[in-house]
Amino acid sequence: MYKDVKYPDEKSEFYRFLKEQIKLYTAGESDFTAVMSNASAVLKIAFERANWTGFYLRDGDELKLGPFQGRPAVTRIPFGSGVCGTAWKKNQSIVVEEVECFEGHIACDCNTHAEIVIPMYKNGEFLGVLDMDSVDPGYFTEDDRKGLEDIVGELIR
Repeated sequence: MYKDVKYPDEKSEFYRFLKEQIKLYTAGESDFTAVMSNASAVLKIAFERANWTGFYLRDGDELKLGPFQGRPAVTRIPFGSGVCGTAWKKNQSIVVEEVECFEGHIACDCNTHAEIVIPMYKNGEFLGVLDMDSVDPGYFTEDDRKGLEDIVGELIR
């Protein structure tokens, strides 16, 4: 079903195309784990310099590792810890240009420099976060934040 594609260079077209791909691979699927699994794979392929793409899901006062693509990761993150826990605490997406400059960063892969975290809410309830890392400092932008927030909205439909 999946074939190699050329992604558009212009950001708005890139995200429109990416959203359509994710819809294709999640259409008709009601199981959120299956949806997140395919979404993490599509995102990992689309972001060539991403070294980790996945989800952490709320489990009480922690985030628990969910579907992902990349190297092994920390399995639990407390509320307010690291970039993921901070995004949850602040109820906002976070774009980090250099993780070494983020106080309390939780290192899973010493090759990671940039990170973006997008909180997921459904009907006002916090579900977890989309987390993406890159080997390139400054890899993720505000355009990526906006585009990924839109994609997360599609995932939790």
